[in-house]
Amino acid sequence: MQNLGELQEIFNRREARILSPSAALSRDGRRRKTEDRIVAGYRQAYSLDVDRILHSLAYTRYIDKTQVFYLVENDHITHRVLHVQLVSKISRTIGRFLGLNEDLIEAIALGHDIGHVPFGHEGENFLSKLCRDHGIGHFRHNVQSVQFLDKVERKGRGWNLCLQTLDGILCHDGEIHNQRIAPARGKTFENLDRETDQKKADPDTVLTPMTLEGCVVRFSDTIGYIGRDIEDAIRLGLIRRSDLPRNSVSLLGDTNGSIVYALVTDIIKTSADNDTIAFSDEISHALNALKAFNYDRIYLNPVIKKHSNTLKTLFDLLFNRYLEDLEKGDERSGIYTRFFSDMSDEYKNTHSNEEVVRDFIAGMTDTYFLNQCPPELRPMPFKLPFASAPRR
Repeated sequence: MQNLGELQEIFNRREARILSPSAALSRDGRRRKTEDRIVAGYRQAYSLDVDRILHSLAYTRYIDKTQVFYLVENDHITHRVLHVQLVSKISRTIGRFLGLNEDLIEAIALGHDIGHVPFGHEGENFLSKLCRDHGIGHFRHNVQSVQFLDKVERKGRGWNLCLQTLDGILCHDGEIHNQRIAPARGKTFENLDRETDQKKADPDTVLTPMTLEGCVVRFSDTIGYIGRDIEDAIRLGLIRRSDLPRNSVSLLGDTNGSIVYALVTDIIKTSADNDTIAFSDEISHALNALKAFNYDRIYLNPVIKKHSNTLKTLFDLLFNRYLEDLEKGDERSGIYTRFFSDMSDEYKNTHSNEEVVRDFIAGMTDTYFLNQCPPELRPMPFKLPFASAPRR
């Protein structure tokens, strides 16, 4: 039997032979720090990234992170952990039919939302305002995902992931509607750091992945949530299936399964043998109309924002409390005992107090966040007006 190093080279040669000429090959994965070959053993570069992300503490905390609906009494509502698994499956399916690197796709997909704060995009907006007010730029979960994996995990040493993985995570943005994306190849770690700073300075900065695999995950992020959010909203009584826009339904169907299948199939057909990932014109228009429906009827629905003002108050309270504790050097504070005290000297020397507070709060699960707040201020889960009890 060959030694482990030989096996890795065999896998790399096979990958180069069977994948598309446009695919990102594992042998080209680049890390900030050189590692001894024995660290990877027989594992290829992006497969190793997948393992590191799966074993990160931040990945573990996905289990109690809001996707869209928070503090709602229903066991069948999508949480962040399920969303990233759906994105991984969808994007790997697309990648397989296009001859792309499924290991890189999986790494990007599983890591893309690790930077999400408690209570989803609403929590992100609250934390972003606090970060701006304290002079450390806008907060965006894609930037924070790179921050966690590159600079916070492993007590501040990070996981030393490949550039291609970190770039795909940084450049994912399921909120933006694109009909097609061509990769911006040839990036370096200097590009990654510059684009990170640009995104913190201006969240509207448009970033493009450096690989087709990153482009696939970006499209799959939307595919993973668009129909699933509709099913959750129907389950909670916010909308009815008959409310969906007719033109979109005629092309995509009116269930999550039909929507995912139609979008995935269209991407495969439209993107095959091209150096872009794209939707056809009619499917792109149908998807854009469906996204507009979701924003109007689901994401901006005041019914699901019952606790919005309370949560904003709690974000303000925790941020300012932890900042004061750091400034006073109060080592009894949770930010010391649970986060800062055993971080590496490199992390401590390169992060301001405000950035430490940002990282601590961003990493919290919904439950942990609430447990740090005064009991009398904690909001209680509620049932939406027409939501049925969960069936098992």
